Amino acid sequence: MFRKILVANRGEIALRIIRACRELGVDSVSVYSQADADALHVRFADEAVCIGPPPAGESYLNIPRLIGAAEITDAEAIHPGYGFLAENAQFAEICIESGLSFIGPSPETISRMGDKALARKTMAEAGVPIMPGSEGVVADEKEALRQAERVGFPVILKAAAGGGGKGMRVVRSPEEIGHSFAMARVEAATAFGSGEIYLERFLESPRHVEVQIMGYQDGTVVTFGERDCSIQRRHQKLLEESPSPGLSEQMRRKLADAAVTGAKAVGYVGAGTVEFLVKGDGFHFMEMNTRIQVEHPVSEMVSRVDLVKEQILAAAGEQSHCNNHTLEGHAIEVRINAEDPDRGFTPSPGEITAFHVPGGMGIRVDTHAYAGYVISPYYDSLVAKLIAFGNDRDEALCRMARALDEFIIEGIATTIPLHRRLIASRQIATGDYHTAFLEGFISGELQD
Repeated sequence: MFRKILVANRGEIALRIIRACRELGVDSVSVYSQADADALHVRFADEAVCIGPPPAGESYLNIPRLIGAAEITDAEAIHPGYGFLAENAQFAEICIESGLSFIGPSPETISRMGDKALARKTMAEAGVPIMPGSEGVVADEKEALRQAERVGFPVILKAAAGGGGKGMRVVRSPEEIGHSFAMARVEAATAFGSGEIYLERFLESPRHVEVQIMGYQDGTVVTFGERDCSIQRRHQKLLEESPSPGLSEQMRRKLADAAVTGAKAVGYVGAGTVEFLVKGDGFHFMEMNTRIQVEHPVSEMVSRVDLVKEQILAAAGEQSHCNNHTLEGHAIEVRINAEDPDRGFTPSPGEITAFHVPGGMGIRVDTHAYAGYVISPYYDSLVAKLIAFGNDRDEALCRMARALDEFIIEGIATTIPLHRRLIASRQIATGDYHTAFLEGFISGELQD
């Protein structure tokens, strides 16, 4: 086991990793920008190093400063959390070249799965179902049109190097190809430094379901059930739950088997998710996230396994102790962001003047916020993750509704009012939702 781990992140995920280190008897090192000098991850780590001014490019994304912080504190490993450099193959490679263990998959695996077109090809060769589309990147508009006519409209253009909705365009007719292709390339190049685009058939209103996996150095891959992540706004998740309310047991097994097959095909080590689009009795591989996910707590609640601790153990060469785990109950997570849903989700940075978290049976809150804490405009707007667990889905929903009523955050606008409406809606109550649901709900096309 490692003696000391540097946490190359901030906010609630940094705290989450520090807690896992503490329980494993491992010392933790926090890094922080000048904007985060008063952050809780700085206070609770065993050591802390300031790595630069507020802009992420000069601090949390500055690889030489992160490596330097690890070297001066004698850390043996680096945990990247999620976001920032978590899926940066170059960062993982530099860590290894510097004599540090990278708590995640190999640079080769990150690179292969980070190239979405190559990831599709890899999964297809492994026998995992993929959506019909281009075999690789599309060279130009003419090639895009030819591929679209081959697979059939509507199609979706996607950035080969990215995700999160950037560099993505749905095309419903040949006339739209030219403009959409040009816009997708510009967005992709701006967001990811690469304008390469690939193409898939577009599936209308599917469910977005991801399988939580953990890979070990002996080749073992363990699954921890699936999460339904279909409640999204512009491809950004707002609510997740496990198990998915829309799957049969047969589909659950198929997804788990496909996820294990895909992970083994790339020699996966560490925590990750294999993501699928599901509709009716069919499913297709979408992408693989080579890191711990924001929504991992719902899988922890139903499996009763600390996935961050398990991730560290896997990186240290430990064998799996989770082969016989069973999944019980139901868990739901909502992301509480510093955004104003009534004003187009405008960011709402500023000082939190009052902060009271809910409690009681089955309630978990992962947060780095407190009264007096300032939500910075420099970073992600996530304030807290609220997780409700119940013996069944109805109990989890009931506890979530109660907890949202108890959650008090003043001084900034948050997404709590939207989540109250969502949890009270018929569609969430029945589990009858899909990836296009939230946009219609927000616009008023769907009634509460």
